[in-house]
Amino acid sequence: MDKLHQEIKNSIQRELLSTVGRRYRRETFWVLFLAMICVGGTIAWIIQLRKGLGVTAMRDYASWGLYISLLFFFVGVSLIGALVSSVLRFSGAKWRYPLIRIAEAVTLSSIFFAGFMPVLDMGRPERLYFLITHGRIQSPILWDVVAIATYFIGSVIYFYLPLIPDMAIMRDKLTDAPPRRRKIFRFLAMGWEGNHRQKYFLKKAMNIMSVVILPVAVSVHTISAWLIALTLRPGWNTSIMGPYFVFGALMAGCAIMILIIAKLRHGYRLEHYLTPKHFSNLGMLLMALTVFYLYLNLNKYGVPAFKMAKDERGLLNDLFFGHNALLFWFTMIAGLVIPVIMLSIKKLRQSIRWVVFASLLVLLGALINRYLIVTPNMLHPFIPIQHAQPGFTIYNPTVIEWTITASSLAGFVLLIILLFKLFPVITMWEVIEGVEKNGEEQVGIEDLSNLQIIQGHAS
Repeated sequence: MDKLHQEIKNSIQRELLSTVGRRYRRETFWVLFLAMICVGGTIAWIIQLRKGLGVTAMRDYASWGLYISLLFFFVGVSLIGALVSSVLRFSGAKWRYPLIRIAEAVTLSSIFFAGFMPVLDMGRPERLYFLITHGRIQSPILWDVVAIATYFIGSVIYFYLPLIPDMAIMRDKLTDAPPRRRKIFRFLAMGWEGNHRQKYFLKKAMNIMSVVILPVAVSVHTISAWLIALTLRPGWNTSIMGPYFVFGALMAGCAIMILIIAKLRHGYRLEHYLTPKHFSNLGMLLMALTVFYLYLNLNKYGVPAFKMAKDERGLLNDLFFGHNALLFWFTMIAGLVIPVIMLSIKKLRQSIRWVVFASLLVLLGALINRYLIVTPNMLHPFIPIQHAQPGFTIYNPTVIEWTITASSLAGFVLLIILLFKLFPVITMWEVIEGVEKNGEEQVGIEDLSNLQIIQGHAS
């Protein structure tokens, strides 16, 4: 049995280490494509810096547009790391092991780009410095900046801690790597030998971070919700914004997690580790989150629609029947109702393709929803501006805004790809430990003992 476990351990290490630094033809194409989009976004940002925010469509009415919408989206997606790493860790879900690093990479990349969004929206980057040095403690904007910075630092630590044993494995196994990379492996491994004392302190540190990171993650999105909820604008003047943002974030994060593991499963040939069981379980989780978010939407829009108060009437008419009606009903029907129906059917939920399709609908709906939360509400203030120019009362994003937005999304995906070029996609030591304690079936991976035998015959 010990020999079989050692063979499985070697098989896991060999397979997962093979993905580090390996070049895939399709991946190279996508890296170049995403990099070109990022270059275009950088050029657009330089133009915005030189000419000012006048090159955007943001005016006195809609002073927030795509940038703040994307801020809320990125902050929301970042919650998936806390959900998978903290909640599933404490709940004892054994199938979580292959997903942990992927979720943490999504969190790290999303919160990294979330920090750029306020800088883009301010127009002048130096204003971020003045916000910190001269900011008012009563301002939710200052709270948001501090919360995002704290969450980013915590996410880096939380990503690095489980990486230490894997760095030691890479240090010992990848002896033919270039000298610079081997120095990096040794530095990041921090002298890890895998003894009981080191394992005890590592797991203790990870448990502490699991407790700390979850309330920090929830507070970041709650504070982001307070940016708009602490004002008297129609659609924002409600106490439901905190949980509305948090559960919408969990839903969007779960959806993007499914899409990313589907791509990694196919691109890196990780079918033995990212199995239909993971997609089925994440599909059930996504269905539960979507049902609850649908309930919150019913409260957010249904209650004021029943009353149709004068201050809310213009906004609701715009969302239900007006300029933004198509986006709104796509979000409600295609982004919430249809995915719930699909994922509630067991046969569809057990199909990876259908789960991925439902996740894509949810993600598109969540992205549009972030825009609908921000801009239409700004176009319907309590006290309209008298004699305002017609162009000021309509928000149509310019090419500059679309380019910067596209480059931010491309950069988010590109950073995840680069992280997995440097580090193993799946946490090797936790998967090995999970298999030894619970067996392969409980962890959710396929029978690696058979895989090892097949590889042995092939060699």
